[in-house]
Amino acid sequence: MADSNFIRKCINDTGEGLRDGLSHYSGASRVAVIYRVQPEDPPSIFDPQHLLRGHEPILKELYLDRAEWQAKTALSEYMKGFGHFIPEKNLHLAGLVSYGSRSREVAYQMWFTEHHPDVCSVGPTERWLEYAAWRLSHDLANSTELYTGISGSFLREYATHAVRDYIVDQMNIHLGWDTPLRIFPILDAVLSISKTREEHAWPRGRLVFVERGSIEELDYVIRFPANELPILANFKHVCKLLQAVESAPRVLVSDGIFIIGIAEGAVPAFYLVADFFGQYGYVSIKEEAVCSFSDGSFKSTTRRAKLVQVEEALLESELDNETGSQLYRIVLQLVHHAQANRFGCTLVVDLNWTPVTIAGHKPDDPIDLTSPNSIELAQSLCRVDGALHICRDLKLHGFACLLDGLKLENEDRSRGARFNSALRFTKANANIIVVVVSIDHPVSVIQQGVEINAQCGWSPLPTSVMEPQLLEDWIHSTVHDANVEE
Repeated sequence: MADSNFIRKCINDTGEGLRDGLSHYSGASRVAVIYRVQPEDPPSIFDPQHLLRGHEPILKELYLDRAEWQAKTALSEYMKGFGHFIPEKNLHLAGLVSYGSRSREVAYQMWFTEHHPDVCSVGPTERWLEYAAWRLSHDLANSTELYTGISGSFLREYATHAVRDYIVDQMNIHLGWDTPLRIFPILDAVLSISKTREEHAWPRGRLVFVERGSIEELDYVIRFPANELPILANFKHVCKLLQAVESAPRVLVSDGIFIIGIAEGAVPAFYLVADFFGQYGYVSIKEEAVCSFSDGSFKSTTRRAKLVQVEEALLESELDNETGSQLYRIVLQLVHHAQANRFGCTLVVDLNWTPVTIAGHKPDDPIDLTSPNSIELAQSLCRVDGALHICRDLKLHGFACLLDGLKLENEDRSRGARFNSALRFTKANANIIVVVVSIDHPVSVIQQGVEINAQCGWSPLPTSVMEPQLLEDWIHSTVHDANVEE
């Protein structure tokens, strides 16, 4: 049986590697784990950055009050052989992704991380958490003398493996085991193609990967002879061929080794897709996005702002639900258009009954943004230097507007004029939400002189090994701290 110091070290190493890897894949992330090594141990928690704060009632119910959970974790005592691993699925707690296991080495463990609002799919993140659980079981099965300390390093670099593991799981469900479609070479090719320019242009177009048994199911407009099939690993050639399907309802077809041809129309029951949009793109299973890719690596983000903070601010305003929903959809369409076309813009959402006065171009009659043609016009006007002025009547009252206000202490010169002007303007004017779209930064939502979607300033983890707590003690201490704060 592993001693407590060794257990603590393994959990710290695993947690730090997991946190670092997920932060590169999904943006700033925290991790936590609830575990018991032996079936008779009381449940313990390792939550160094307070990820699970606010979930105390449900955690108490799940792990302290339910007798069936106590009996269930005791089953691990009867598991035979190293690596006998029974998965514990996502608990679906609000705002969290979770995954864990039971095994002979660790009677129970459940790992948690943030459920970021702009994630394509939680599948790769679940596979990442599953691998963390497997690594911890593996480490605790070894003695201190055999411990290598490499689990954290594996978890930091697990992004491609996590995407691959999720795709393979889905492929096995649809196609069965041992299909000849090999995912690692495909993912490597996707990243390499995305970094290859053809005549100074980044690749654009759709590349579809199908299992060999499904090749004949496609409707080809061009099919290459069997003895002249282009090789997928010839990335420069693939980029040339993608030009034939750019901005067209056609796709380039591959079996994971060769380029078979160009097809259109019907697709097989299962296929993998790489959509290239210049300097970024998406990997999808059929039409369900798995992840995005850019700068030579995979990311969880959809690259499309959810603007949860705007939606919440509109719900808290005096607007009726229908007007608030329409206003939110208008803002979302404008922001997504700017992001898709890679240009910056500023939207002023004015909730005042009498619109504030802003210097800029004003149409004779405000433009009704509930009309599709008007939205298309507003999307074009977003490109003009200055802000769009959108009011609670769902109309565009101005464009190329200049935002001003007094200097603030919380300005950030590294963020540029759009961001800092928005801080000043919202501080000087009530009932205003400003949305700033930047090419090289996530969308910023600003109200009352503050960026309301800014990341929390989590304290960095210390270099020393941190101490887990008994779950019961942790729940009592967090409830006590909350009462004191009130």
